[in-house]
Amino acid sequence: MGAAARSIRLGLIEGDGIGPEVVVSARAVVDEALAAAGSPAPEWVHLPIGHAAIAECGEPIPESTLSALEGLEGWILGPHDNASYAPEHRIGPPPGGAIRKRFGLYANIRPARAFEGVRAPAPDIDLVIVRENSEGFYADRNMFAGSGEFGPTPDVAMSVAVITRGACERIAHEACRLAAARRGRITIVHKANVLPMTMGMFRDVCLEVAAGYPGLRVGDEHVDATAAGLVRAPGTYDVMVTENLFGDILSDLAAELSGSLGVAASLNCSAEQAMAQAVHGAAPALAGRNRANPIGLQLSAAMLLRWLGLRHDDPGVLGAADRIDRAVAATLAAGIATADLGGLASTAEFTEQVCARVHRR
Repeated sequence: MGAAARSIRLGLIEGDGIGPEVVVSARAVVDEALAAAGSPAPEWVHLPIGHAAIAECGEPIPESTLSALEGLEGWILGPHDNASYAPEHRIGPPPGGAIRKRFGLYANIRPARAFEGVRAPAPDIDLVIVRENSEGFYADRNMFAGSGEFGPTPDVAMSVAVITRGACERIAHEACRLAAARRGRITIVHKANVLPMTMGMFRDVCLEVAAGYPGLRVGDEHVDATAAGLVRAPGTYDVMVTENLFGDILSDLAAELSGSLGVAASLNCSAEQAMAQAVHGAAPALAGRNRANPIGLQLSAAMLLRWLGLRHDDPGVLGAADRIDRAVAATLAAGIATADLGGLASTAEFTEQVCARVHRR
């Protein structure tokens, strides 16, 4: 059967709060979709972070988990609730940030689209934000050692943003390839008018890279204009590429315009590894109540399968990703949703409905 018969190993990290419930849901949907596409079930590698890891290993992100991830191409990460860790376990970056930095997952791909059956402030939204994930204004990701934040006096706090040509080039290529496979339009989002060296470099390098992709329609905008444009006319955007902090803020805005942060998917990746991670948090108040919305992580898992399928030219894995996307959309269109979207389905019931629909053509 060739590449289609290749079994894949995937990490499974439940995290905190609603993490165990939505991760179990994502695993079930992946298993069903691969079976429906005629591909072998994955080998799941269970790894702890967060409160489970503190109880088991004495730290929120044990070296044993990181070492195991070294040998994997992809994994699913549940949300973490580092704000609830004891003070001694809140030192350094949170688990998700530590994993992104350790494995150089420089691209954060965040799609936002409206679904039939979900009330969306912007029913025509269908875009992808490509966020540079390794430097920029985030102190825990833009330094080799130490932090990008410091206080020279008790009354002064300072922050350093790092922008490098190499990071700009690789994220620009990521965005251009994605735009070429979609509607052929890319918007470079920056703030070069007030940050001419850092944001000016980001803009200029992205423009240089985009010039090497014939047929793309390329534009650039200041980030404040883009925020206004998302509210005014979100349907005019296709692919955006932007700096770390700007991408974080704009993608949350786009998710809410599409209906809810609960349906927002996300993939963190490099050229060698990828991590599915929903945009939402751990929602500890909902933990263990079978009420969490699993869509964000289900769609993130589909993104991971698509990344693996393209990397290995595996039609079975690509087909499984498409089945998950279609099944989630069909379930919502049928009026089945969790309480946060105005529905009556529990986490388990929604998962069962999606699993049933992945088998339909």
